[in-house]
Amino acid sequence: MIGLIQRVSEAKVTVDEQVTGQIEQGILLLLGVEKDDNEEKAKKLFERVLNYRIFSDENGKMNLNLKQVGGGLLVVSQFTLVAQTNKGNRPGFSQGASPQLGESLYNYFVELGKNSEINCETGRFGANMQVSLVNDGPVTFSLSV
Repeated sequence: MIGLIQRVSEAKVTVDEQVTGQIEQGILLLLGVEKDDNEEKAKKLFERVLNYRIFSDENGKMNLNLKQVGGGLLVVSQFTLVAQTNKGNRPGFSQGASPQLGESLYNYFVELGKNSEINCETGRFGANMQVSLVNDGPVTFSLSV
């Protein structure tokens, strides 16, 4: 499971010109699910995202996590994150989860977010989404479990 996290001052996702999820300060998470992923990996990645210290403290150092700053989490499925790109001119997707597994683990991840103490918003799995964001920093990290 791969998560590309971006520290944002604002972000939103639209589907068919309707906003499906929107946050102010927080993390935009692009989530890629691989064929060997499971709920245990999803929970581990969720905990890492919540506790990853990418927000500045009073001294300007990245010492605070999402919970500590009261930020929101916007979760967007993105299967292209799991593509093999190390050779050739076309990405390979043999490591990607089936649509059924991908959607199931995406929904599980979102459920973890909705049941936590943070504001968790979402895109729509499998939809053609438009993502708008203001990357704060810019700060972007790739996390995998």
